[in-house]
Amino acid sequence: MKTLKTLSIVAVMALVLTSCKSETQPEVKTVEVEVSKKDVSATLDPNATYAKVEFGIDGMTCAMGCAKAIENKMAKMEGVKSAKVDFDKRLAMVEYDEAKVTPESLENTVTKVADIYKVKDMHKVDSFGASEKACKADCKKECCANKSETENKACKADCKKECCSTAKKAK
Repeated sequence: MKTLKTLSIVAVMALVLTSCKSETQPEVKTVEVEVSKKDVSATLDPNATYAKVEFGIDGMTCAMGCAKAIENKMAKMEGVKSAKVDFDKRLAMVEYDEAKVTPESLENTVTKVADIYKVKDMHKVDSFGASEKACKADCKKECCANKSETENKACKADCKKECCSTAKKAK
């Protein structure tokens, strides 16, 4: 019986000593992962007609989770040359091959990422951000030209142009 007790104690001590390491440093293992990125230049058709659209996206709550997820989904679509989602402006800018992608398919892709995302005000543009600049210039010319600072503030408040109302919302 004494030998059995001694063997049990020795086995438990051996188990404790071999399983518990006194090192506080974690073991680091490196694993090589192959990252495949879509080579856009190889898949683009040089004879294709490319269109650019801008549209708002409602329902985004964060830049990394929401905006990047939407941007990545659209960028992976066949026929999409570039896709950019600006979380701060709640704006998406996409350049695509008109033969392979439609505005409806872009909208479907956005809503498939999550049901809370809604596309609004989709419109074709010649260059990204140009409509905002042109609209600001129009507002200055039409609404508030040659007026004092006080009159300008009142004029902007009464302006019916969409860009003026958008600017008011942003502030």
